[in-house]
Amino acid sequence: MTAKQPLLEVDALRVDVGERNVLKSVSLEVPAGALVVLMGANGSGKSTLGLTLAGHPRYRVTGGSARFAGHDLLARTPEERARAGLFVSFQAPPEIPGVKNNLFIRTALNAVREARGEPQLDAFDFLEEARGAARHLGLPDAMLGRPVNDGFSGGERKRNELLQLALLRPRLAILDEADSGMDVDGVRALVALVHELRAAGSAFIVVSHYQQLIESLEPDAVLRLDQGCIAERGGLELAAQIARTGFARTAAVAQGA
Repeated sequence: MTAKQPLLEVDALRVDVGERNVLKSVSLEVPAGALVVLMGANGSGKSTLGLTLAGHPRYRVTGGSARFAGHDLLARTPEERARAGLFVSFQAPPEIPGVKNNLFIRTALNAVREARGEPQLDAFDFLEEARGAARHLGLPDAMLGRPVNDGFSGGERKRNELLQLALLRPRLAILDEADSGMDVDGVRALVALVHELRAAGSAFIVVSHYQQLIESLEPDAVLRLDQGCIAERGGLELAAQIARTGFARTAAVAQGA
């Protein structure tokens, strides 16, 4: 971690879903280029945090703040957050029937490029770049011409999100169990892409439970989310302890410390 102003600053964030309070008070900081792993038992609020920061309308902020690159993130629309460089993956990426994958990604990419002051990509230049990125991720070219995630396997949907990540090159990416459903080659492609983007300055919050993946990502910090709060902060030793003892035992040890 650095002494510079963090890229993402979340302070005492409280979030309700319907009538239920899910995040009670979450505070964290992520500097540019850093990688933070977020761990927690099912229902602890990991996906809620990502979707709240993305601006999903189902998640209602009732307290606290979130700043991105020095600006009030919560005051921005979801589209403005994406254009500013925030990328959030789905734990279960949905199908979008009738919308071609290549058109969907090119539209998103050109919106981000416009916000950065970069020229738009025409269909020819985009397809050349997209095909190259798809090959690196193990996605066949034919999937670019199909409706978004239509008929894709779970692993293919995850790789398709990695394709979006590779082309958009966000300032901060929140990856929610990005390895779920992927084979060994897919996980290797994920790790390689994250390292490539980190070297270029992108920051990451990665939700994962798998020790081998976490070690491969070489995180700067590991956070344990419990009952809507950051209950513990550490490094790889915290992830290793959770892998050995599980969340319940880890929480009990932390409370007794």
